[in-house]
Amino acid sequence: MKIPFTGGCSCGAIRYECTAKPTMMFKCHCRDCQQLTGSGFVPGVLLPSGAFRLTRGQLRYHFTSSIARGKHKRGFCPECGSRITGGEFEGGQSQFVGILAGTLDDPSWFQPQMDIFVSDA
Repeated sequence: MKIPFTGGCSCGAIRYECTAKPTMMFKCHCRDCQQLTGSGFVPGVLLPSGAFRLTRGQLRYHFTSSIARGKHKRGFCPECGSRITGGEFEGGQSQFVGILAGTLDDPSWFQPQMDIFVSDA
């Protein structure tokens, strides 16, 4: 993996850059992720929120109920609807941001270390 690494949505309206190595790589099986993607799980990377920045476009946000606290903040491309981010919470600055691995320009280095919320699978 090269740092920084980059990615974006399917139409190119959203582009991002990450300047730190991921804290964790995972597959999330929570019901929320299943419904948002129409699949059994979401492959993702978690990194410090300060290491993520948009280089093109602005995300549109959707909020869903969270079993942990409040509401999850999910970032989408307003043009094509590609989901880009998750793992943040409504209100205040989140310490980490999750990025969907399918949005990486080079997903070849993605190696999930764990499966989370498998009871929802």
